[in-house]
Amino acid sequence: MKSLLKFITCGSVDDGKSTLIGHMLYEAKLLFADQERALELDSRLGSRGGKIDYSLLLDGLLAEREQGITIDVAYRYFTTDHRSFIVADTPGHEEYTRNMAVGASFADLAVILVDATKGIITQTKRHTRICALMGIKHLVLAVNKMDLVDFDTKKFDAIKEEFARITTEFRFESIEVIPVSATEGDNITTKSPNTPWYEGLPLLPYLENVDVHASDDDKPFMMPIQRVCRPDHTFRGFQGQIEAGGIAVGDELTILPSREKANVKRILVTDQDRDSAHAGQPVTIQLDREVDVSRGCVFTKDDQIQEADSFSATILWMDDSVLTPGKNVLVKVGTKVLPGTVTAINYKIDINTGNTVSADHLVKNELAKCEFSLSDGIVFDSFDRNKSIGGFILIDRVTNMTSACGVIDEALQSADQAVRIDAEVTREIRAQQKGQQPFTIWLTGSSALDNAELAKEVEKRLVASGYHTMRIDNQSGESVRQIAAYAALLNDAGLLALVPAGPANDNDQAIAQEMIGQAFLPIEVNDSSSIEEAAKDTVKRVVKALIQV
Repeated sequence: MKSLLKFITCGSVDDGKSTLIGHMLYEAKLLFADQERALELDSRLGSRGGKIDYSLLLDGLLAEREQGITIDVAYRYFTTDHRSFIVADTPGHEEYTRNMAVGASFADLAVILVDATKGIITQTKRHTRICALMGIKHLVLAVNKMDLVDFDTKKFDAIKEEFARITTEFRFESIEVIPVSATEGDNITTKSPNTPWYEGLPLLPYLENVDVHASDDDKPFMMPIQRVCRPDHTFRGFQGQIEAGGIAVGDELTILPSREKANVKRILVTDQDRDSAHAGQPVTIQLDREVDVSRGCVFTKDDQIQEADSFSATILWMDDSVLTPGKNVLVKVGTKVLPGTVTAINYKIDINTGNTVSADHLVKNELAKCEFSLSDGIVFDSFDRNKSIGGFILIDRVTNMTSACGVIDEALQSADQAVRIDAEVTREIRAQQKGQQPFTIWLTGSSALDNAELAKEVEKRLVASGYHTMRIDNQSGESVRQIAAYAALLNDAGLLALVPAGPANDNDQAIAQEMIGQAFLPIEVNDSSSIEEAAKDTVKRVVKALIQV
């Protein structure tokens, strides 16, 4: 059986991605006669003066043909004598970066195109970083339009050296740099006489021979459950695709998150019984005893797989809206979807340098390290070991659109170490329902009037970020004990209580802390700050406190 290579083409607008793949299919005679004839006819009205426009094979949308750019991901399936391929031709325009990331999420290898007349640009760096984020380990840098620079070896070498510098921070297993001309066909399927100085393989032969498949069969068994199959009362099977390792009848499995154990009674591939199965196969597994299993659970033999209800992650924000701490989202890891909250944006990652930049919000196409809190524990593994439960997507709770993709870096709190809550409605249950840890924010350090105005501004910002708050205005001269009692009740309801307490008073704070307990959060305001500056600083400190709980 021929091996399968899944790869993408990416790069900036008009770097020739669609033309490259189209020319490859045409030259390798991988088109049907009617496709070839349609291409020749369509090219008469194309942008090349009657010459064959190979990009038309992949740019099928009317808007793509009108603008001469790729908008959506175009998938093509083809087979040569040596290998089978699935290629995703992804858009290069920054506006469609999310489409490029979708294509990268399935690929084993990326072909990144660079215009030889322009060299490495920002979009090249962005796509390289996204490829690394999506777990791609093998790259081909196709230096295109070499015919426009007279196949100058110095220009090619300069681009190759610069690309080597920007990829040193990533852990790619292989990087091949090939000089090509997508329109003229140089080094696409056969060696070009115009590049006698290039000693490597042309693009298609290289893709036919590159080894990208580290064996998933050598890893411990792991399978996320997609569906519980119950056709009648005599059969209960658990369906999913084996993501790593192998399984055989009689093997003992651990079911996560319950950590119950059971033995494999029966394995079915489609409707046929099998003694064993391996990575990549969709299977139905029957167990030797009844256990509580539903969609989102994981079968495994691996004791390194973790469970957590909060984690840090690197994400690519792909939504038109601005991301700020406190945003409520749906988090999908493997087959499990849970409500969650973005509790912090630790920093952004500069596309050009890879340096970290402090940030309190994200806009479209920015990369960042963030922290998340979930409504319940979720099973995950490191992305290098298991992409299916090491990566995740964020889903907008209103539009149901994918807002971001990312990889989990580390757990912040293990869910199996969390305190179990009773069935009664407790503070913890209310807090979990609201996706936040209740605090009493005790504002001191300025005049009472200024603190009241500050509390209003802080509340506006917290509510805009998705937090549930209640402000206590002391207009009736209540005592500190009365205010602290009100605040404690608000905390019991799962709310953030805002108290403009006036100038700092150690005795008052001691009383309030005694009554409120660990939820007491005193914040001293800088008297010289404006209301806006103080509110922004206060919100940062509140979010930081929420993360550390």
